[in-house]
Amino acid sequence: MRRRISLLVVATTSAVVVSFVIPLCLLVQTLAQDRAVAAADQEARNVAILVAGLRDDDRLGELVDSIDDRGTPTTGVLTADGRVLGGGTDLAGDPEVRRALDGEAFTVVDDDGARVLLPVIVEEGTAVVRSQVSEADLRHGVTTAWTGIIGVGLLLMLLSVGIAWQLGRRISAPLRAVSSTAHRLREGDLDARAGVAGPAETQELARALNGLADRITELLALERAAVGDLSHRLRTPVTALRLDAEAVAEPELAQRLQTHIGVLQRSIDAIVREARRPVRADLDVTSDARATVQQRMEFWRPLAEDQDRALDVRLPASPVLVRLASQDLTDLLDVLVDNVFAHTDEGVALHIALDVDGDRAHLSVSDDGPGLDPSRDTEDPDRQGRTGLGLDIATRIARECGGSLVLGRRTTGHGVLVDVRLPMASA
Repeated sequence: MRRRISLLVVATTSAVVVSFVIPLCLLVQTLAQDRAVAAADQEARNVAILVAGLRDDDRLGELVDSIDDRGTPTTGVLTADGRVLGGGTDLAGDPEVRRALDGEAFTVVDDDGARVLLPVIVEEGTAVVRSQVSEADLRHGVTTAWTGIIGVGLLLMLLSVGIAWQLGRRISAPLRAVSSTAHRLREGDLDARAGVAGPAETQELARALNGLADRITELLALERAAVGDLSHRLRTPVTALRLDAEAVAEPELAQRLQTHIGVLQRSIDAIVREARRPVRADLDVTSDARATVQQRMEFWRPLAEDQDRALDVRLPASPVLVRLASQDLTDLLDVLVDNVFAHTDEGVALHIALDVDGDRAHLSVSDDGPGLDPSRDTEDPDRQGRTGLGLDIATRIARECGGSLVLGRRTTGHGVLVDVRLPMASA
């Protein structure tokens, strides 16, 4: 914004300065020319008076020579008897002088300079006084004046740029503050608020952004309250259902009911955990995937040891920053690991690997179990119910940050391979 304001002011100032500088330069040139012509005219009239009063005096030549010796303009006299006094040896053959001999007084301005010719009528005939200035005399002082005028114009333009830059800074600083607050809100800092300062429009924008942040906070609080109430409402009937299943006399039916109730319980827990996340996946946050995976696998390691599962974890040596919140990555990894524990027998090995490929991080979770049921469609990642609610939640988390989740079979041996691709924070 500061650059645009500066360009606008510079363009306006330039138009104003140019509109004044050009006419002023032309005026200075005209004034210099008029000044030189006026000096020549005045000297020609003074000499004409001397010629008219001292036409027979021998001192006339000396007086004309002394006037001409003073410098610019150059003045000469062609007397009625043909004598040339002062400067200008070509008076006798000059066509302009012959024109003045006919009694016409005139001034000529051309590329050679300016000349003032005055006829003086005396008893012996007509004498002609010619006073002339060169082209350099017509432009005397013009270059210096033009330099000063253009310099002042450039100085005014520089001053306007400085003033415009400061003005743009005063206007853009509050906007930048509001923009910074908006970025903080986008990154998940819901306590960020913009300062109400600057022009009236900027203050209104800050108030609107603060109101939006307050409303988001209220909606999140209501959402958490509703989720908490939902979890209590769902757990009570599930507990009652579990107690009723335990009262079933037929062991096979009771075991089958308990299995279904366990799946239902895990699905409810996954829904509640997903809804209770304080920071949504669409916020632009980053986390260290290496640290998160290492921490979660330390959490799952005791359970793997209890079930005699070999736990193979391969992590890179340096941090891996991905565009996903640590809590979301934790939920995603827990869902995938929990699927292995829930859908494979005890003693089946679990493999976790985190690699970096260009601008993507690859998190793979695989096992040595029997693999997927061939009757299931593994090519359609959007078909609901394909692998259970947990994997659908993991797929959504990966997609919301710009990544993807691919389900397939291991290239070596048996088992399921889940490859999660996450964008790097620097991409």
